[in-house]
Amino acid sequence: MHIVLQLIPKKYLIGGTLILLGLSGLLIMSTIVAITGEFEKDSQQSEVTEIEGGGIGVGTANVSPEVMKYQPLLEKYAQKHGLDASYVPIMMALMMQESGGRGNDPMQSSESFCGSVGCISSPELSVDKGVLHFKSVLEKAHYDLKLCLQSYNFGGGFINYVMKNGGKYTPELAISFSQSQYQKVKHTGNYHCVRPEMVPYQACYGDAKYVDAVLKYYTGTITADGKPAPPASGGSGGKSGVKVIDAGKTLIGKTRYVFGGGRSQSDINAGRFDCSSFVRWAFEQVGMNVGPMSGVTTDTLKTQGQAINPKDMKPGDVVFFDTYKIDGHVGIYVGNNQFLGCQGKTGVAIASMAKGTYFGERFNGRVKRF
Repeated sequence: MHIVLQLIPKKYLIGGTLILLGLSGLLIMSTIVAITGEFEKDSQQSEVTEIEGGGIGVGTANVSPEVMKYQPLLEKYAQKHGLDASYVPIMMALMMQESGGRGNDPMQSSESFCGSVGCISSPELSVDKGVLHFKSVLEKAHYDLKLCLQSYNFGGGFINYVMKNGGKYTPELAISFSQSQYQKVKHTGNYHCVRPEMVPYQACYGDAKYVDAVLKYYTGTITADGKPAPPASGGSGGKSGVKVIDAGKTLIGKTRYVFGGGRSQSDINAGRFDCSSFVRWAFEQVGMNVGPMSGVTTDTLKTQGQAINPKDMKPGDVVFFDTYKIDGHVGIYVGNNQFLGCQGKTGVAIASMAKGTYFGERFNGRVKRF
C-alpha cells in the first residue's frame, strides 16, 4: 500500500483527500438537516395541527366541503369590494345552490360579468365577480336580502318589477315575474321549468323558488336592514357559557391530543380529541349542536355563531389562534386571559392567552359566540 501511494503524484493525493473531506462534510450536514427537520415536524405536530380555513359571519352556512374551501376567497373579495363580512355565509349558501362548489365558475357569475355563459374559467375570478355582482344587486335591492337573492337568479329586471309592485320581495311577485318573462321567451324553446310545481303556473323563467333554495343552506335570521343575524339560541356567553366550560373541565387530565381524534364515539370514549372536536363535544354536552361529530374542524366552527369584539368576550365564547397556520387552534374562553382547549402536549387543559405567552402571541382576535 505504501508503495502504491508513492507511485501516485502528490497533487492527486491532496485533491482526493479534499474531495473525501468535502463528501464527508456534506453527509454530516445532510444528517443534521434531516434530524432537525424531523424534530421541527414532530414539534409542530405535537403542538397543534388543524385544517386551515376562513370564516367570518353571523349565521351558519350548512354547505359541502367543496363550497367550504372557497370561504377564504369569499372573505378576501368581500373585503376587497367593501361588502360586510356577515354576508359571507349567505354567499356560501348561494354558491351551494348554484354549483355545489364544483366547476370553474362556482358562483355562476359569467353572465353578470360578460353577458354569456362560460366566459369565466377561473374559480377565483368567479368568486371575485360573483361577490362584486352580489354587492351590486344587494345595493340596488336596498338591502332587501331576499330580493337580492332572487335577482341574482332572475337578473336586475326583477328589482325594477318589484319596485313597481310594492317595493318589497314576496314569493308571489317572484312567480308572477317568472310567468311574464316566460311568455316572452318560451317560443325560443330554451326555457323549461326547473321545478315541476311551477308548470301549472307557467312560471318557467329562472327559478321562482330560488330564495328558499338558497336559504335551506343557511341557519340564521335576516334583520330589517337585510343583514344576517345569529340563530336565536341565547348565545354561549353568560350562564350558558359557564355550563359549557364546566362540561369541558370534566375532561381535564383524562384526554390526549390526537389529530383527527374525537370524530367517533370510540375516540371519545378513549379520550382522544383534537382542538375542534373537543369544542364541539363541550357544546354538545349543554344541548348546542355546532356541527356533526365526523366533520367538525376549525374550518366549520368559524362559520358558526356571531362575531364578537375581543374587548367584549365572555366565558363560553370561542377563540381562535394563528399557530402553524392561520386559525390553526381553537378553544373556549374561560376568563382572566385563559381558555380551555385540547392542546398537543397536555390534552384538554386550561392555558394562558395573556400577552407574552405562546397562545397570547398567537391569538388573532377572532371570537365567536355560539
